[in-house]
Amino acid sequence: MTEIVMSQTPPILHGPSEKERKYDRQLRLWAASGQAALESANILLVNSGSGTVGVETLKNLVLPGIGRFVIYDEAKVGEADLGVNFFLVEGSLGKPRSQSLTGHLLELNPEVQGGWYPNENIKTLESLLADSPVFTTIMYTHPITPENISLLESYGQQHQTPLVAIHSAGFYSYFRINLPGAFPIVDTHPDETATTDLRLLTPWPELVAFTEELTKNIDDLSDFEHGHLPYVVILLHYLEKWKAEHGGSYPSTYKEKTEFRRIVQNAARTKNTEGGEENFEEAAAAVLKTLVVPSLPSGLKEIFEYEHTHLAEQNSGFWVIADAVKAFYEEHKCLPLPGKVPDMKAQSKVYIQLQNIYKAKARKDAAEILETVQATPGGQNIDPAEVDLFCKNAAFVKLINATTGTISREDCLKKVAGEFHNTPSLSMVVNTRNPSLFWPLQTSIGRVKEELSDKSAIFATPRNTAQEFANDENAEMTLQPLSLLPIYLAMQATAHVEDWPSKEEILARVVKMVPGADENERVRQAVEEVTRAEGGELHNVAALTGGMVAQETIKIITKQYIPIDNTCVFDGINSRCQVLRL
Repeated sequence: MTEIVMSQTPPILHGPSEKERKYDRQLRLWAASGQAALESANILLVNSGSGTVGVETLKNLVLPGIGRFVIYDEAKVGEADLGVNFFLVEGSLGKPRSQSLTGHLLELNPEVQGGWYPNENIKTLESLLADSPVFTTIMYTHPITPENISLLESYGQQHQTPLVAIHSAGFYSYFRINLPGAFPIVDTHPDETATTDLRLLTPWPELVAFTEELTKNIDDLSDFEHGHLPYVVILLHYLEKWKAEHGGSYPSTYKEKTEFRRIVQNAARTKNTEGGEENFEEAAAAVLKTLVVPSLPSGLKEIFEYEHTHLAEQNSGFWVIADAVKAFYEEHKCLPLPGKVPDMKAQSKVYIQLQNIYKAKARKDAAEILETVQATPGGQNIDPAEVDLFCKNAAFVKLINATTGTISREDCLKKVAGEFHNTPSLSMVVNTRNPSLFWPLQTSIGRVKEELSDKSAIFATPRNTAQEFANDENAEMTLQPLSLLPIYLAMQATAHVEDWPSKEEILARVVKMVPGADENERVRQAVEEVTRAEGGELHNVAALTGGMVAQETIKIITKQYIPIDNTCVFDGINSRCQVLRL
């Protein structure tokens, strides 16, 4: 009888945890590191006015699992609140609005902590800021008193806390992000196709040796072997032949690259069972996008040239790594290799070897930068994983600075009056070319037509802002949408009011900000619409705006993806939004 030998019991396969199942979809967006940042966040909402848009923002932060939130709202729940705020019920009448809102928000996610003020222990905003743990982000809704604005801005500067202003009235809304100085983003989540860096024009010895080994008898290879050469190897092989015939230079012009591509195409075998070779087709298709001389991306150039405003910023981990990458670039005239190899037709064994060559080079570059970092004062405490992440994303690191520097917001707007005549046309409307930066939203008023894309927006510096009105004059001829700057001006004129002003009063405040703006027909129309709203909020506009604000806030908390810089205006009548830098 055959003896049956029982093998060791296989290990138990553990499935995803309850939290991983709960947050599965968002973990695919910002991973465990982003979720950990959310769960450690402490957010303050200073709620005022109708109080709907701020709560809708918090809703979209509570659901993904922020750690803690606090609502400061001095209002009592009235009849008007019940018609626009889904987080208030008849039983809330007469109670502190902050208390009722907090209780209902906490029902959405039991893992989130929440608090409400003013209460018996803390009665003022100043006391709350002084006695609470440091807030990760502060959001406030308009209208708000200048005194409270001053308190929040002072707190933000002292603790390096981002501030988010939100204003919603009728069919219009806007929000503005005020970041504390330079705000770097390393994990920008670029398009995967854009991250391919094969260094075909500057190959290193290991890659050259690998290519020579595979192609030393290329004409004698079998059809199978010839049809499974990786396209990287094919291009490197024929680039060496090109150099030998062209005085040691690579194809640089479009004409030369087209000629080189024809050479690669003609090298494919056609008298085989497949009637062609897919790997050579891949090689030909990759010529134009891979035969590129390494250059310094504009975003990284801005970081290399940035002048630090104080010592603490200069000694932060990000800037220590950035300085090390700068030293690497100055020495090697290229950035550290990301190490990622795109999918291509090849034998599995050969493809893995190619991957390992690129990974080894990436690790070598990262190790050199890490050595520089650790030799810098304070660099010994920097996690090597941070260095690796920076190296992999070096070409796409972004520096966001949503402050106006030495030019105040009022001066920036007044600059409009002095320059909006005699300026060339310039579109600042955001299009939909990069949906990864602005996750789509759907509401009852329709889909937002223009998404918040950093790559396609032209930001309004003081001079560019001045061109907005001039653009409108040519909008019909250039087929450009009209600027939403008039909506921002009309809304900003009501940002600090206690009693809703008349149309004439709002227009007078707009003129005070931008002399001569009352001559613009669209400014007068925006003022009329804001006057008609009388500070009331439409829930669907507030919900959509709250979703947008929450998304940008998550980008700031997780330091992933690229937040807007710095003002987003939404027109609910035409279902459009626009990014302005003011």
